[in-house]
Amino acid sequence: MLSFLIRLALTQRLLILVMTALLIGAGIQAFQQLPIDAFPDVSTTQVKIIIKAPGMPPEDVEARITAPIEIEMLGLPHQTMLRSVAKYALTDITIDFAEGTDIYWARQQVTERLNGVWDKLPPDATGGVAPLTTPLGEMFMFTIEGDLALQEKRSLLDWVIRPHLRTVPGVADVNALGGTVRSFEIIPDRARMYARGISLVQLQQALELNNRNDGAGRLDDGEESLLVRAEGRFQALQDVEATVIRNQDGNPVRIADVAEVRIGALTRYGAVSGNGEGETVQGLVLSLRGANAKEVVQGIKAKLAEIESQLPKGVSLHIFYDRSSLVDRAIGTVSKALMEAIVLVVVLLILFLGNLRAALTVALSLPLAVLITFILMRHVGISANLMSLGGLSIAIGMLVDAAVVVVENVVSHLAHGEQSRLPRLHLIFRAVKEVSVPVTSGIIIIVTVFLPLLTLQGLEGKLFSPVALTIVFALSGSLLLSFTVIPVLATFLLGKVNHEEPWLVRQALRIYQPALHWALEHSRLVFTVALLLLAITAFVYTLIGKTFMPEMDEGDIVMQTEKLPSINLESALAIDQVVQATILSQVPEVTQIIARTGTDELGLDPMGLNQTDSFLVLKPRAEWRSPDKNMLLDKLRKVMHDIPGMHYAFTQPIEMRVNEMILGVRGDLAIKIFGNDIDELNRLALHTVDVLQNIQGSEDVYTPINSGVQYLRITIDRLAAGRLGLDITQLEDTLRAQLEGKQLGIVQEGQRRTPVLLRGSKELQRSAAEFGNLRITLPDGSNVPISTVAKLERVDGPVKIDRERGNRMVVVIANVRDRDLVGFVEEAQHKVQQQVQLPQGYLMKWGGQFENQQRAAARLAIVVPLAIGLIFLLLFATFRSARQAALILCNIPFAMIGGVFALWASGEYLSVPASVGFIALLGIAVLNGVVMMSYFNQLAEQGMGIAQVVIEGAKRRLRPVLMTASIAAFGLVPLLFATGPGSEIQRPLAIVVIGGLVTSTLLTLVLLPILYRRFGMPERN
Repeated sequence: MLSFLIRLALTQRLLILVMTALLIGAGIQAFQQLPIDAFPDVSTTQVKIIIKAPGMPPEDVEARITAPIEIEMLGLPHQTMLRSVAKYALTDITIDFAEGTDIYWARQQVTERLNGVWDKLPPDATGGVAPLTTPLGEMFMFTIEGDLALQEKRSLLDWVIRPHLRTVPGVADVNALGGTVRSFEIIPDRARMYARGISLVQLQQALELNNRNDGAGRLDDGEESLLVRAEGRFQALQDVEATVIRNQDGNPVRIADVAEVRIGALTRYGAVSGNGEGETVQGLVLSLRGANAKEVVQGIKAKLAEIESQLPKGVSLHIFYDRSSLVDRAIGTVSKALMEAIVLVVVLLILFLGNLRAALTVALSLPLAVLITFILMRHVGISANLMSLGGLSIAIGMLVDAAVVVVENVVSHLAHGEQSRLPRLHLIFRAVKEVSVPVTSGIIIIVTVFLPLLTLQGLEGKLFSPVALTIVFALSGSLLLSFTVIPVLATFLLGKVNHEEPWLVRQALRIYQPALHWALEHSRLVFTVALLLLAITAFVYTLIGKTFMPEMDEGDIVMQTEKLPSINLESALAIDQVVQATILSQVPEVTQIIARTGTDELGLDPMGLNQTDSFLVLKPRAEWRSPDKNMLLDKLRKVMHDIPGMHYAFTQPIEMRVNEMILGVRGDLAIKIFGNDIDELNRLALHTVDVLQNIQGSEDVYTPINSGVQYLRITIDRLAAGRLGLDITQLEDTLRAQLEGKQLGIVQEGQRRTPVLLRGSKELQRSAAEFGNLRITLPDGSNVPISTVAKLERVDGPVKIDRERGNRMVVVIANVRDRDLVGFVEEAQHKVQQQVQLPQGYLMKWGGQFENQQRAAARLAIVVPLAIGLIFLLLFATFRSARQAALILCNIPFAMIGGVFALWASGEYLSVPASVGFIALLGIAVLNGVVMMSYFNQLAEQGMGIAQVVIEGAKRRLRPVLMTASIAAFGLVPLLFATGPGSEIQRPLAIVVIGGLVTSTLLTLVLLPILYRRFGMPERN
């Protein structure tokens, strides 16, 4: 098969050149059409349900909304997780499905179940399935700046900017944050209502029954037909004021007689402030799942430029977060490393081959293999992102392996084949055919080595599957090119070949030849040293810490703060503005702060009024006092430490959302405690926090405060209420209308829909004493104090109720710094088990990044040995010798020596990227062994003695072995020194491979000849 392919290529050279031109065109087109993003889409198939219930406290939200929906959702096909949070006036339910589940099918299943339970929910509950976005969908954030009032800014966002942005392809929704939502507000005057005997129910009915347009039908008028339309909808405040509540002794009682009608605002559940200068309004653009980040952001910018003329004079949009800048920086990091690697590879090719034409022939395989990769990426739907292009960077040195061996052998045959007088094409055919089997075997082995990455699950699977696929695509493409395009190019580019070896190879031979002779004469000593190094490596390995993934620097900081649970919105905003002003004055690296307090409009991030996410916009790193981000975080912590009464933690925009998506919480370590009693759960959580704070490496340890909210509990006396003709529902509706307000329709103002809101006065809403004096109008028109029918008392209650799989829980969150994650967790587990005693029926579960690391390690522990077993079978098929296959595999543990020492010396931890580095190292080590072993066998078949075989074979294969190893190593050198987003993930991988290749190459060149001489051939009698 291989001989046929090589012969076909060399006999149909014009066809191959035409196919190559077509490949270049298709590859360029595929690259232009590739979606571009900073990261692979790591989101699970996840559906969110968001239900709002104005005025309802957490325990009632849990009992009346969350629990019924959860029961309905249990048993959904392919469901992997069900978790929820019940907070004041809101519940957020998250359902995760198995990987590969179609998102539209999942949303349909959830919608059908939700419709089935909707009739059982409270009548004023609103909401449903959240927009089709992902936690990574926060693409673009801006604030509205100018002299407009907050309400006008919010109206501008809601009715001008948001509708336009939702038309941009790839935009799922626009979340409106901050400001006040305009409403027609009806505020009853209690004294005038009591005097006229008007109840709140009568006022509500008047508003509901007198705000409607409707059609009456058709009316014939001669030969014409008229459509009859009755108009009675409110159009202005005067229409509301003129509405009659009832006719009293021939005198109509209008709404204006008993209430104030004015322009007001809906109850606020959150706000946005900025730079310590007061409140503002923020727009947050969410992209659809699977959208092209670069194109979405470009579309948003184009649409904003288009609607700029529609903005009021003096109003502008200030963009403070733009995902495309992160995309550009991340892609720039890996593209720069890729280009530098290509330059280094070409330089090495010239030095090793000593022939510019030969180096050019090999180098041309690089862009062609990359173009094949782009075509296959486009076909399977992989975006050009940090990880997929990172896979190309990792493979860049391996991409030329096949071409190096082929061209090196062609050069050798052309140099020594002039005496044979064979045709040039025949010499090239024989040279390529000679190495075709070991080259194919070696590349297939490297591809096999990377297959375990495709079996990784969860976050690590989504991150490293693109890496593995791009490497597999690129290597497969390079193998095909090596037997088709490269031989054809060699016929055109390789001229007369010099017999003399290049200078670099001559110098290497001068050192290697005596070293090899010495090693063969002192083989026992060499073995002893190698085994001793292996033993030391095993010890050093135990000193290396383990973690899941290095933290990637996104270039932005999000500070999460938490205040006393009972704080109101105005006080929370005042504290936030003090924090902002203090940070801006004391930390010059921070240029802007945009802070969001409370819940957003869509309810995707349900925070309480005591919780704030502050987005810190930073100067370019070149302008920092110190380029170390940890030092900047320490300065911020010092500032926050001086502000009393606040818990705080630091994270990054994407990191925060990924943690929330996977765990429902934010942090390196999340300890979930399950049980029934909220007070007991809170006690256990606080005790666990105390234990963790005393462990070295712990940082930002906290549990969300879940007690201390002040409740005014109103216990209704059923007998007293019944005696006065009142029912409980009527009383509760009256109380809610006075405080939260009750929406009773809308006013259509052009395209704008303004809600009509019935609510109590500000004085009533701001004074518990005033509320205690509230009087309830009875059916007969008289009124009584609320204390007549209910008991009022102030009590503490929960902030929220978290649930997972139908069970209540609390969570303790911790980040880890200057220490490996696994070591920290092992110590924490031991101390928590000793010091925190769980009551019967309570359970503690450890999660977070630690859980990801454990899952990845467990999976690799299974699939890597399986891959090695498969490699053994491939080697056995190649050499038809179990002993020779085993000899090559013996190189693997010795290759690990350099990788382990390099990882330990650099201070990096054993993470998933470092594990990928060891996997890549395994493949290269085996490839070098295959190249050398196949030539040993070739010489042995020619009748050469075993002693001469190992010496001549090792000398002859010195150049290809050094080339493959050094090119692979130098191809990764740019990743060692890269800076920018993503470089943190690729650096451990590069360290492992470069360090490992040093020992692997030395031991291949020294140990393998010794092993082959002793065990390579069966002993002859």
